[in-house]
Amino acid sequence: MSTPGTPRPFSTAEGFVCGGLAASIAVTFSNPPEVAKTRLQLQGELARNGGQKVYKNAIDVLAKTWRNEGIRGVQRGLGPAYAYQILLNGSRLGFYEPIRRTINRVIGRPVTDQIPLTSIAAGAASGVVGAALGNPLFLIKARMQAYSPALPVGTQHHYKSSFGALSTIFRAEGFRGLVRGIDAAMLRTAMGSSVQLPTYNWTKNQLVTNGILPANSVWTYLASSAVSGVCVCIVMQPADTALTRVYNQPTIQLPNGRLQGTLYRNPIDCLWKTFKTEGVFGWYKGSTAHFLRIAPHTIITLTANDIIISLYKEFVIKRGLL
Repeated sequence: MSTPGTPRPFSTAEGFVCGGLAASIAVTFSNPPEVAKTRLQLQGELARNGGQKVYKNAIDVLAKTWRNEGIRGVQRGLGPAYAYQILLNGSRLGFYEPIRRTINRVIGRPVTDQIPLTSIAAGAASGVVGAALGNPLFLIKARMQAYSPALPVGTQHHYKSSFGALSTIFRAEGFRGLVRGIDAAMLRTAMGSSVQLPTYNWTKNQLVTNGILPANSVWTYLASSAVSGVCVCIVMQPADTALTRVYNQPTIQLPNGRLQGTLYRNPIDCLWKTFKTEGVFGWYKGSTAHFLRIAPHTIITLTANDIIISLYKEFVIKRGLL
């Protein structure tokens, strides 16, 4: 316990738990748009003429999925999505401040200074940690969201459960199969995380210092996270498309027994092939669905995280633990 009158720092473990809880609340609402995003990203994959269009847009995906697959269809992959969000956002929100403060100390700046470059570096680093930890869960989540018994697009992987998916992949490909696409996951998350918290904190600081909104207002949290969500969507979309396609691509067995993707060698190869056959708009397939997913997810995650941290601090302060 800290000395009387001196609050102890908010620990990384506490930040991890609060961040994971906030993200779990958010993903309940953001998972259906992500199902739509995943299917739109796979529609017309590497087809010059756009291929056959099963879905017109995000709303059409959700309407057809609901009609043909019900609630189970629009919430496909929700189980692994919960576990993934706990690992990803627990890491992203829990490790961001410790990493940012450490970088500031290394370069000889006060830990309280909000420096754009160190904030971006801390956001990217904390996101990479979360992406690496959660990669197997994101892999099966993407494949489960892509699966449709009624209107399939892209390669179809049918798993009965999350545990069944993990065991099936491990039996067929070993540990290498569970880390498939980890480079794409780290690229995607580094790009998104590099702007998520820096833009959120910058916007919140501007609103408070200019007297537009009070520091502890829910409206401050909502406005700041809305700006952050737009920035994340713009920066992360190409890498997100590459990740979905790398995860979902079919595989072949090489003479040495290893399985290799038949379409892409890595995320950069995926982005290049997509650009050559589908143009730059191929990178932004499903971007409307992505925004419908990332905006509420970012808003709920960051707003809930601030509220949960405030409530937690209030709770432990009353009991003399902080």
